[in-house]
Amino acid sequence: MSIQDRFDKHMQPHGMQRVGSLVLIGLVILLVAVLGSGSWYTVDQGERGVVLRNGAVVSEAEPGLGFKIPLFETVEHITIQSQNGRFDDVKTYSRDQQPATLRVSVNYHVTDARTVYTDYKTVQNMIDRLVTPQVYTWSENIFGQFNAASAVQDRAKLNSELAIALRKVIHGPLSIESVQIENIDFSGKYEEAVEARMEATVRQQQAEAEAAATRTRADANAYSVKAQGEAEASAIRARGDALRDNPGLPALVTAEKWDGHLPQTMIPGNATPFINVKPGG
Repeated sequence: MSIQDRFDKHMQPHGMQRVGSLVLIGLVILLVAVLGSGSWYTVDQGERGVVLRNGAVVSEAEPGLGFKIPLFETVEHITIQSQNGRFDDVKTYSRDQQPATLRVSVNYHVTDARTVYTDYKTVQNMIDRLVTPQVYTWSENIFGQFNAASAVQDRAKLNSELAIALRKVIHGPLSIESVQIENIDFSGKYEEAVEARMEATVRQQQAEAEAAATRTRADANAYSVKAQGEAEASAIRARGDALRDNPGLPALVTAEKWDGHLPQTMIPGNATPFINVKPGG
């Protein structure tokens, strides 16, 4: 055996040991890094952290930095901020038996993140099981207490009564903030009938306005005629009083209007104007 062969045979075990040591060191470093990075967590403002140990809920974490046991504990994040649930295609009937389709919006927030995870796992599961059935049921019940017209005109009252009803029947780790019926779609026939009634109302209002204007003009004309008649009657009374108190007034007025010429022709038997001949004078 050559010197080189003996050297290689001597160094082979040592080389393998060195490689093994490096691998072991690498694994230790990786394990430490994994354990280190998995030993802490953060919870954002507006969230709560549900700490699980081997799948079981052990605590609820507030916002900020927290620590957990690596490999054994995990954290689920549940938002407690205000959220909106929208429920489309809610079929119902008004009190006067008009079919309608509603779009209902519910604003809510989680009040107990630990219970949400324990009972429902996710917020959406909670909404699907706890809220959705009640929204459809009570939207139909409350809407059925309103006529079609009043449901549209008193939308605020309709929203308020639906919100009150939902708060009474929904019991769980959430709070109902507000409820709004965003849209009401009636049948095509009903909407056409409403439009026709509105047009008829507009025409009636226009006709009433024109009639009122005509009455106003007639009243004004009547007042003018009355005033003119009263003025003429007053003038006649004044002339009558003047004639009664001044018998010579007609002759005076006639004389004032005379141009000084006698008529060219005289009708036999008529008196000569302004010449009063006394017998024996």
